[in-house]
Amino acid sequence: MKLLLPLLLAAFFLTPVDAAQAAEVNLAASATASASYTSPWESIAAINDGIDPPSSNDTVNRRWGTWPNTGQQWAELTWSQAQTLRVAQVYFFDDNGGVRVPASWKLQYWTGSAYNDVPNASGYPTALNAYNKVTFGQVSTTRLRVLLQSGQGSVGLLEVKAFTNDPGGGGSTTTWNPPANLVTPLNEVWQHVESTYPNLYGFRNYGWDQIMANGGSINYCVRWDSSATVSAAQRDQIHAALARQFKKWMDVMAGHNAWPYATVPVKVVGWAVRDRAQLQWSDNSVDVYVNNINENAPQCAAPCGRFFNQSGTYPNCPGGASHHYDMSLWLTAGFGGGAGGDWGQRIGSEYYTSNLNTDNIHILLHEMGHSFGLDDFYDWTPTGQCCFLMKAGSATSITEFDAWMFRDWWRHLKNRYGL
Repeated sequence: MKLLLPLLLAAFFLTPVDAAQAAEVNLAASATASASYTSPWESIAAINDGIDPPSSNDTVNRRWGTWPNTGQQWAELTWSQAQTLRVAQVYFFDDNGGVRVPASWKLQYWTGSAYNDVPNASGYPTALNAYNKVTFGQVSTTRLRVLLQSGQGSVGLLEVKAFTNDPGGGGSTTTWNPPANLVTPLNEVWQHVESTYPNLYGFRNYGWDQIMANGGSINYCVRWDSSATVSAAQRDQIHAALARQFKKWMDVMAGHNAWPYATVPVKVVGWAVRDRAQLQWSDNSVDVYVNNINENAPQCAAPCGRFFNQSGTYPNCPGGASHHYDMSLWLTAGFGGGAGGDWGQRIGSEYYTSNLNTDNIHILLHEMGHSFGLDDFYDWTPTGQCCFLMKAGSATSITEFDAWMFRDWWRHLKNRYGL
């Protein structure tokens, strides 16, 4: 359910290669691929066969995967002569089952006697359905290794590219080039947005605006709309789950179409509660607001909220601007479904706390989509599409169509930031 206006209403990739990239040679094509382990039905040769995957769950082309092995795994490219490298692009294999994106990864190069981490790496995003680009200080080497640490499953790769110079973009694109089968439905969605959003381009408090105003981060307040107590350990789990879910949307953008951030840190700066005794911690890691009731629920101080101060200045916020919050995670006892908008997301406290270790807290993910402008699809479905996260009840994770709708919002708004 979307709520974007400043009121709380009733809850309710084959990728074409542009000219700039075509001019830069993908050195991986001339390398020999090897790996720590390869499932018997998969192929390490997949990682440099030059085929751009249609999605992370590519069921058509060759794949490299390590199921059932977990832990640290690697795949590497070896050349007969030293290559000068500054950029790599990695496309992860994720079948939403036994093979998942890694918990972490990095690039290493062979010095002649040992593997060292590449110097000054720009970051290691883990986006699905896109190349993850890393730039780094120049190295001359005969081997480039992708070192992966498994998370919720085994790991795998679909393609690895290596370049001397940056071909541009986040691996996949510097321009708008969705898969051909998504062009029509994406155009339909944006036409619908333009015809139904009353102040589409004038509104300045989308999630995009909040991240850009902060220089690449987001702050949250937790509105604890429940009589239950919360321990320090539960608090930290609530924070960690929120950050993991937010990261899933940010990974969609990593390296795409001039998106400037490899990661977007999430910080919870405050908790709002009816009774301080409900919060069973004594440290001062977050600000605590007691019995500040708005809309019949606890709320962090309005002078600290971007929703109430869209100029981005917080002169009356206790502690100053660093204690401001951009969105609220509003957790309400007995609340079914969800609501979302520029102010944050509202979901049931029982639902959230019972899913703290779930990979996809899908109601929260759906409502986060609304915070960035994504629409609901209660009464229509774009051409050729069936099941996707923003069509409530039809998917439980961010799909390729959701990802491209998300990127389309950035495409239409990024010029307001001079990008």
